[in-house]
Amino acid sequence: MSTIEKLPNSISELKTSAEVSTESRGCRFCNHPIENLVADLGLSPLCQSQIEHDKLNHPEVFYPLRAFVCDKCLLVQVHEHVAGEEIFSHYAYFSSFSDSWLQHCKDYSEMIIERLHLNCESFVVEVASNDGYMLQNFVEKNVPCLGIEPATNVAEVARKKNIDVMNRFFGVQTAQDAVKEYGKADLVMANNVLAHVPDLNDFVGGLHTILSDTGTLTVEFPHLKNLMELNQFDTIYQEHYCYFSVLTLEKVFKHHGMQIYDVEKIPTHGGSLRIYVKQQINSDLEVRDSVSKIITEEKDAGLGDVNYYGRLQDAANSVKYQLLEFLIRAKRDGKTVCGYGAPGKGNTLLNFCGIREDLLPFTVDRNTFKQGSFLVGSRIPVYAPEAIEQLQPDYVLILPWNLKDEICEQLSYVKNWGAKLVVPIPELTVMESK
Repeated sequence: MSTIEKLPNSISELKTSAEVSTESRGCRFCNHPIENLVADLGLSPLCQSQIEHDKLNHPEVFYPLRAFVCDKCLLVQVHEHVAGEEIFSHYAYFSSFSDSWLQHCKDYSEMIIERLHLNCESFVVEVASNDGYMLQNFVEKNVPCLGIEPATNVAEVARKKNIDVMNRFFGVQTAQDAVKEYGKADLVMANNVLAHVPDLNDFVGGLHTILSDTGTLTVEFPHLKNLMELNQFDTIYQEHYCYFSVLTLEKVFKHHGMQIYDVEKIPTHGGSLRIYVKQQINSDLEVRDSVSKIITEEKDAGLGDVNYYGRLQDAANSVKYQLLEFLIRAKRDGKTVCGYGAPGKGNTLLNFCGIREDLLPFTVDRNTFKQGSFLVGSRIPVYAPEAIEQLQPDYVLILPWNLKDEICEQLSYVKNWGAKLVVPIPELTVMESK
């Protein structure tokens, strides 16, 4: 009798599909076998894509969406089912559609130009430069810069802003080619890209290659501590290969000849960190107390214990049950619910919960690239934001909860017909519109 055919003696002995599977893969950083499950979110399609109208009768591919933690280096990661070239060569995410994000980038550029004394003699590189959302600020200040962006469609948007862009995937080879043509960088930026990297060592090796001996690398990423404590499980999807703590990143950068010398907490994406990294040979930049302080916070929270990570599954299941109960009750009461936003995290949430058009008939998004399409998996249609005022639903479910404050202001008009706003993470919350 096979493993699956053996009958359990009780419900408590039932095993999940992840536990039954014997497949083991090496950690993306240290290559240690990873078997410790953090969360099993079922089957999900690629979350940062959409379905066009003429493809509605075509099948979709769903992949197991499971996060694991390496018990050696504590890197949280998902198995790679799709190559990065297939995901990121043509991308649906444009950074410039969030006002608060654009302001964040403008504030950062002003701060870093002053902190590093950047001028027309300096050279700045952004990896994963998207549509030029960040580098446009350096162009305005006459600071020479280069974007490196794999997605052709968004790279073209950046070029229209007079930004020089290398339309390539980043790694050691791309970094070497960039250095030959442009020289090494005084500032390298990698904002919310490290999670999207399937070959972590090649990417970080490229950062080491392109950064000058006296330069600074800044990396922004959602903090794993917040993902665990605030139940941000919907940020797990195939396009996010890794989820980071400073505990782990300190090891990663040290392995590649670099050192984290400062850390700042920032509010973006539900709570992120900005780390400042130098070449290890640079003795002019001292390591600040902020580094040891954040590592102590992570250890005190439990991130240094591999057993801590298993708690996420129950928290994710709780949100699933809360959201389904709310939508079913609203449906039975004759109330209508629509979505706001079409982010990747929203697709993870909807597919994990099994939500379709019967419970959420439509969502809206400011990104014109997504309007007129349908969400992957759920096939929920995406309209322009004006659809909310036209159809006047009773509730609006905010899928990009990390932009909750900005979106609540944008939706202040729904109070005109008494609609309420709903946020699903970290737990279901129904709010009166402001």
